[in-house]
Amino acid sequence: MANLDSNQKASPGGLLIALGITYGVIGTSPLYVLNAITSGKVISDDLVLGSLSLIIWTLTLQSTIKYVTLTLEADNRGEGGIFSLYALVRRRRKWLVVPAMIGGAALLADGMLTPPISVTSAIEGLKQVPLLQNIRQSTIVIIVLCIITVLFMIQQFGTAFIGKIFGPVMLIWFLMLAVLGIVHVPDYFAVLRAFNPYYGIKLLVAYPGGFYILGAVFLCTTGAEALYSDLGHCGKWNIRYSWIFVKTCLLLSYFGQGAWLLSNYNGQPITSDMISGGFNPFYGVMPEWFLYLGIAIATSAAIIASQALISGSFTLISEAIRLNLWPRFKLTYPTEAKGQIYIRAINFLLLGGCIGIVLYFQKAANMEAAYGLSITICMIATSILLANYLVIRRTRPVFIYIYLAVFLTIEISFLAANFEKFHNGGFVAVIVGGLLFLVMFDWYRARRIKNRYVEFVRLQDYISKLQELSADRSVAKYATHLVYLTSSDNHREIEHKIIHSILHRKPKRADIYWFVHVDTLDDPYSSEYIVEHIVPNDIIRIEFKLGFRVQPRINLMFRKVVQELVANKEVNVTSRYESLERNNVVGDFQFVVLEKYLSEENELPLGEKMIMKLHFWLKEVSLSEERGFGLDPSNVTVEKFPLIVSTLTLPKLERVGD
Repeated sequence: MANLDSNQKASPGGLLIALGITYGVIGTSPLYVLNAITSGKVISDDLVLGSLSLIIWTLTLQSTIKYVTLTLEADNRGEGGIFSLYALVRRRRKWLVVPAMIGGAALLADGMLTPPISVTSAIEGLKQVPLLQNIRQSTIVIIVLCIITVLFMIQQFGTAFIGKIFGPVMLIWFLMLAVLGIVHVPDYFAVLRAFNPYYGIKLLVAYPGGFYILGAVFLCTTGAEALYSDLGHCGKWNIRYSWIFVKTCLLLSYFGQGAWLLSNYNGQPITSDMISGGFNPFYGVMPEWFLYLGIAIATSAAIIASQALISGSFTLISEAIRLNLWPRFKLTYPTEAKGQIYIRAINFLLLGGCIGIVLYFQKAANMEAAYGLSITICMIATSILLANYLVIRRTRPVFIYIYLAVFLTIEISFLAANFEKFHNGGFVAVIVGGLLFLVMFDWYRARRIKNRYVEFVRLQDYISKLQELSADRSVAKYATHLVYLTSSDNHREIEHKIIHSILHRKPKRADIYWFVHVDTLDDPYSSEYIVEHIVPNDIIRIEFKLGFRVQPRINLMFRKVVQELVANKEVNVTSRYESLERNNVVGDFQFVVLEKYLSEENELPLGEKMIMKLHFWLKEVSLSEERGFGLDPSNVTVEKFPLIVSTLTLPKLERVGD
């Protein structure tokens, strides 16, 4: 699906795209929000009106004001999402990587929770069908597992073939929500009083345990982060205008469900037996003759919501890899559509997580306890990063403080309310998010530890030695063109290990030495390069400046640059072997990748030792350096060398005897 300019005007096609890929999660929230709020409680005016009021103002403050109005302005060359936002502010404060990693891990955890709860909530509607009222929960679980498994299995083929129907299906979904809501609002017109925030405040203050109802209320805005993440796909004006329609439909659905509850169950408790029997106000507002079609539409919408989270997880991980916050995995592009990424390892990680959650919780009502906690943490992380973005944009400090005071108060309140559900299942979200954060933190921290001990030397000091080696015919030629990847940002420096590899290990004589550096930029799609002829036709440095969403396919990029240099007559790549040179045969290119391993000759503090051991274990299960940079294994030599980050004190020995 082609990315749209974030500033372009709204169009009918863009609005339909936004409906299809942006609002899946927040759009399916009516499936379970009021069910979660009323479970185990006695239906009353105070409960329903207060809950509806909190839903209205949560959608207004969190979704409309924070995300649709404010956060969408923080576009990174048309792209959005927590890592795009981090890329904009990462040079301001180093510690901002922490909220970025926390937010990214929380979003991935949400990717494991959304498919189970949305699909299970939809399929449990079968219990409302008279002929299927006695359907076993185990049968529901099997159906859900089959749907989720098929959904993940088709990811490898790309979703372009079904993506075209997302918009029309979601349009039907939202129209269904609106119509069903409008039909039932007359059942109890008093629900419209919920627009008054008084009822929400009254519920929080006066209702027993009212504050903790916020944990269930928060479920109505769990998809708000997607409004920002999909900025590049939809454009902010398409998102803003379509949100007016979406929010209207959502509110009508909530009002209709609330009116139906008050007209049919006022004064009655919603027991666990009722919930187990399939009680759900979402399906309660449907006429019996419409149930089959309604369940089918709800299931389709739940699948679309799940697909949005899966695709978003792939994009999130690809950005984290480029920002050095995640181990390298193989990225494939199943279709020609821009933004279509498939990461097999992440696909199976999410699939395993979803299956585990369905099997553990069994029912949608049980999953509600785990759902919401992780995304609350993500929203807090976004608030912190956005505040720093506002500082960069030179927003007046008073407005930044107001922003932080308002939204951190709201989000910390939601977080506190969600933690009340910790022992009922919320711990699952914390464990999953915590493990994902551990991977990001370890990868980032280990890189910082290694960088402390990487030794750089002045390249100028070794130019004459490299030239002498290149001309020394007593040394067997290693390659016509020898290419090293360097991490040095300074074009005047080179890692000592590269010089050691060329001159000392096994002397590597070549006609031309190439040093290639990849610089990850803060904007998403830049693809630029700089060529420096350190010694013309002898030593050349190429620096690729790539956006954080551009995959470093160095093999192809390097070949393209060499072709342009040859066309401009800046370099002669013809083989220097006499017979081959006479026939204008292009010389061979050999890449050398230096792969680190943790030396036993290290004396690290316990914490850093554990970080480094986990880091190198992650390296073993992830993509190798050469494959991560898209190099052809047939012309790559991998050299292992020890990473000595802290030298052991040599033992004292005493020589005895002769």
